[in-house]
Amino acid sequence: MKRQIAQFALVVRDYDEAIRFYTERLGFDLVEDTALDSRKRWVVVAPRGSTATLLLAKASSDSQSSRVGDQSGGRVLLFLETDDFWRDYRDMRSRGVEFLEEPREEEYGVVAVFQDLYGNKWDLLEPRGR
Repeated sequence: MKRQIAQFALVVRDYDEAIRFYTERLGFDLVEDTALDSRKRWVVVAPRGSTATLLLAKASSDSQSSRVGDQSGGRVLLFLETDDFWRDYRDMRSRGVEFLEEPREEEYGVVAVFQDLYGNKWDLLEPRGR
C-alpha cells in the first residue's frame, strides 16, 4: 500500500489575490480554477514539478476568516523544498517575498523562514543529501 498527502487546503481571504501571490511571487503553477457556484471556486496551485498541490479555499465564515494567516498558531505551516536554495531565495526576494530570518545551515540542510501574503510561515528548504 502506498499513501501520501496529495493536497493541503489553505484558507485565504480572496481567490484572485492568493493566485497572484502564489503564481507571481512564488512561481507556482495555477493547476485549476473552476467556479463551483457564484461564490465558491476550486482553486489549486502547485510548485512546478510537484505532485502535491495547495487548494486555496476562500474563507466563508467569521470563524474561517479569523484563521486566515494563522492556521498553525504562529508556527511554520508549510515546507517548500528546493534543489537550489540560493537560486530560489534570491528569486523569491527579488519578487517581494518577505523572509523573516537570514538563511542558515542546519544538520538537515539550508533553510530560511518566509511568510505568504497573509502571514502564514513557510520554510524554504534545500535538504542535505538529496
